[in-house]
Amino acid sequence: MKIAFIAGTSIAQSSLFDDWTFETVETAYGPVQLKQKGDLILLNRHNFKDPVPPHSINYRANIRALKDLGTESVLSFNSVGSLKENLPPGTIVSCEDYVSFAPYTYHDNELSGQAPVIANNLIPEIVAASEYSIETGKVYVQTRGPRFETKAEVRIVKDWGDVVGMTLAGEADLCQELEIAYNSICMIDNCAHGLMDQELSLEKFRALVKENQEKVNGFFSQILSLYSS
Repeated sequence: MKIAFIAGTSIAQSSLFDDWTFETVETAYGPVQLKQKGDLILLNRHNFKDPVPPHSINYRANIRALKDLGTESVLSFNSVGSLKENLPPGTIVSCEDYVSFAPYTYHDNELSGQAPVIANNLIPEIVAASEYSIETGKVYVQTRGPRFETKAEVRIVKDWGDVVGMTLAGEADLCQELEIAYNSICMIDNCAHGLMDQELSLEKFRALVKENQEKVNGFFSQILSLYSS
């Protein structure tokens, strides 16, 4: 089975992928930067070169490129903010559903007709094989970015889901349209704005991401061992 990992900066900059082959794939929706090794693909949703913020990601090109390369399952790794006090930074979660009011689609001129789901076909074996605890069955709330949510926005969405982020729903929508099984793994890197009176800034967020890097590397090393041939 050909598996693609979609991730952000913390994974893409990891030394785990230094010996993977970098290439640019052309699609009808634009070029996509990715790395490959055997039957595994790594796609940095923000690009490896000239990074873009969440609201500028070319989701349609990214998922189309994976489909064109024969991807059957995607394992998405997302950095998220916690909406629950019992899910502190450093917690790994898997989401089984999501909230998004600005869906992405390949069907520009018609209704897509799909009822969105997250397949999570790989998650049971990942949970069983991982040395790290994974909180499953969570709900992801997607906002547009590129800024963090306001405290008022967080007060609203904290009753809608468990974590908040800017990327998962767009990817999940498009993967389902192209019949690619989507799997969710999220690292909680911060508390959402106003939750537990935690300070939130870009500098603080980057510091928390850096603190979690060792755990991310260890977790992904296990994933690579599980799926490398």
